[in-house]
Amino acid sequence: MRTTKVVKTFVTNSNLEENYFLFEVVGISSQGNDNLDYPIRQSGTTFITVPYSRMNQEINRINRLGGKIIKITPTGINTVIPAQSLSSSSNSTTNPQAMTQAQSKPQEHKKVPVNLYRPNNPFVGKCLENYELVAEGGSGTVRHLTFDLSEGDLHYLEGQSIGIIPPGTDEKGKPQKLRLYSIASTRHGDRLDGQTVSLCVRQLEYKNEAGETIYGVCSTYLCNLEVGADVSITGPVGKEMLLPDDENATIIMLATGTGIAPFRAFLWRMFKEREKNPDYQFKGLAWLIFGIPYTQNILYKDDLEKMSAEYPDNFRLTYAISREQNTADGGKVYVQSRVSEYADELFELIQKPNTHVYMCGLKGMEPPISQTFTAEADKRGLKWDEMRKQMKKEERWHVEVY
Repeated sequence: MRTTKVVKTFVTNSNLEENYFLFEVVGISSQGNDNLDYPIRQSGTTFITVPYSRMNQEINRINRLGGKIIKITPTGINTVIPAQSLSSSSNSTTNPQAMTQAQSKPQEHKKVPVNLYRPNNPFVGKCLENYELVAEGGSGTVRHLTFDLSEGDLHYLEGQSIGIIPPGTDEKGKPQKLRLYSIASTRHGDRLDGQTVSLCVRQLEYKNEAGETIYGVCSTYLCNLEVGADVSITGPVGKEMLLPDDENATIIMLATGTGIAPFRAFLWRMFKEREKNPDYQFKGLAWLIFGIPYTQNILYKDDLEKMSAEYPDNFRLTYAISREQNTADGGKVYVQSRVSEYADELFELIQKPNTHVYMCGLKGMEPPISQTFTAEADKRGLKWDEMRKQMKKEERWHVEVY
């Protein structure tokens, strides 16, 4: 009978999906003050399963202890390693090129949960909270909703979306179809227990050709949802807006209105959950350019400004308040106005290989922002269309508009 040995890993929470590597190490000395999570032998071979996010840290520790890494093998998540594969081999050699490639392409190996729950069998959660985000005097209504996931297996990553199926039937008598909403919480949820998901929902309201006020079916349902009520959820879906694993990346976020939702998840993971995420300690630059009509419409204003004050070297917050601010020529200030204003800095950052640009909000925001990037690139002798296509190819240009 074939015997197996489970190799210890550093992460045990199955919700934190991550690629793992098996380090085969020789010559480690037990002397020193490093507090490692695995037994150390002075002779023979030591096998250590290391998550991608701790590879550099463990390599440095092993070097300090006088060890030599003779082989690194991708293993997946909590992999069971056959005992035969744990034998030392004189032909084993370190493959630094393979290791570098694995480190430079973390997104390729990340397991992204998709469609864990589908429309024909949705997850039924309960509403835990539903509160207003627009201050008095602002425009419209935007609600922050949190749903309980503890009775199922719905888990997700920052940048994904979930579907909500409103109750009742449509004008043709058929069950209502799902509507997608960007997730506004980190994978740990607002309660940091991995058992909730949160949304940022604006009630859709407009007038038809007859002058009648029309309210969105699903947004109205959610905005008026009572705490304790059941809600049918599908998903998660989406890989376009995922946050890169690189802790030193530059993350430029262009948002309008409820397009702040995925960026709230990003920023909470970067700054509000630092103690919760020992394997993700953001050290790069996050720059949010947030477009809203009035100051009262700055969603999550207190949290955003607190993070900006606490992490001035890592988080830059820029508002574009269209009904209150003016450009130099007297026009209204939109997100594209800020892109033009800070074009020198933005183009310098964009040309760095680890800079990601994200855009989220109403569909109408994309054309003027694209036009602005094109015009500013032309001023600098650059071709924006070519730059954008290259960034897209390198998975550094991310757009989600609706």
